[in-house]
Amino acid sequence: MLDGEKQIIEDAIKGEASAFGLLYDKYQPQIYRFVYLKVGHREEAEDLTHQVFLSALQNIEKYQHKGFPFSSWLYQISRNKIIDHWRTKKITLDIEDAAEQGENDLEIEKIGIRFEIERVQKAIPRLKDEYQNVIIMRFIEELSYEEIATALNKPQTTVRVLQHRAIKQLKDILGK
Repeated sequence: MLDGEKQIIEDAIKGEASAFGLLYDKYQPQIYRFVYLKVGHREEAEDLTHQVFLSALQNIEKYQHKGFPFSSWLYQISRNKIIDHWRTKKITLDIEDAAEQGENDLEIEKIGIRFEIERVQKAIPRLKDEYQNVIIMRFIEELSYEEIATALNKPQTTVRVLQHRAIKQLKDILGK
């Protein structure tokens, strides 16, 4: 609280610009921080903080000390400005449109996944036989390296190398 803040507020209510300037200097940094944390963008926070103090200046004669600090009145104005800010930025979307859009996105995603799976399935036969075996056993049958090594009668390290090479060759075939 400023020394003699009550008197400074009374002087600001009477229209003394210098008194309001003292209030601005005292409270601007904390109001700016509050607004910035709510909106996350420096320019928007600066604009909103300016609007808060402009509104406070225009309505200072309505301020009544009710046992709360002057800053609580400024925070109240800030909160309202932030709500208005988000309200104007809000994109409205009909619920049915949103549900339909969500379904469409899900269908598009499913189609994309199916397309990729089909591409991979068509590419697997183009791999060397041992690469095909490793890819099918590891990713389709979901066998462990130990199970694949036993099935192919090869060491686990060899299975890992074969998997790495198979994936590299698949990527080359698929053009990725």
